[in-house]
Amino acid sequence: MNTNNIEKQNSHLDLQDQAVQDIFALYQDYPEVPYISKKRDKEGWLNAVRIGSEQLVPKRNMVRFEEDTLPGHLILLWRIQFGTFTNESGYPKYFEYNYGINGPQALDEVIEKGYAVELSASDSLDHLNAASLKAILKHYEVAGYSKMKKPELMELAKQELSEEQLASQFPLRGYRITPAGEAILAKYPEVVDRHPKKKY
Repeated sequence: MNTNNIEKQNSHLDLQDQAVQDIFALYQDYPEVPYISKKRDKEGWLNAVRIGSEQLVPKRNMVRFEEDTLPGHLILLWRIQFGTFTNESGYPKYFEYNYGINGPQALDEVIEKGYAVELSASDSLDHLNAASLKAILKHYEVAGYSKMKKPELMELAKQELSEEQLASQFPLRGYRITPAGEAILAKYPEVVDRHPKKKY
């Protein structure tokens, strides 16, 4: 059985489970087995593969770069680069089924490697709408905001309220790619080049 790097993404799997064994057999010649979620209907997926309605993760997507990252990590960084990704963003199915990675775990890993950072509350204000910003200002009895538009509301909030005050009012946080993250994307441009594009 292919247990290469199993501890990195699939340590939660029961290797005595026949469906798990059948999945691992499909990926026997891969560098490592793609991430298999606890929630996946393993039998259903295996049947779908047999009839051709589901495909295996491409082998190239399970080849780690020298930085110990997979192509899926780079796709996540590319997604973060648009400036719209937050701690409330969902992870498209393709992260698991096309890139073989656990999205939330991959986010932790790219942050740990210094490729991305979670923004502070004040730097995440752009992800709030004007009504939410006004509600925060009202909560702290800041005056003079009623006719302001979003950019002015953001500026007023940053001027009048501390990071601690802002952080206590909303859990939403954005993410930003770092220069190191930009560098690794530039190092392996073929990963993003192959990815189907849409505007974020």
